[in-house]
Amino acid sequence: MKPKKASSNSWKSQGHYLKDGTEWKGFQHAMANGDLHTGKTHTKSSKKLYHYKNLSKTAQKKAKATK
Repeated sequence: MKPKKASSNSWKSQGHYLKDGTEWKGFQHAMANGDLHTGKTHTKSSKKLYHYKNLSKTAQKKAKATK
């Protein structure tokens, strides 16, 4: 399933980002604890995804600069 494209006024709350603020547009899967990770299924290379509001201020600046 392709990730839903966020509307222009909601990208901060609906986008998914890597810890460094890079927006993730690929496949994602939910873990049993509710966390989202990269990839269709969980592997050793899967990375945790974050919502904009949960990123560090530095990562938020990076995310905002790429929009």
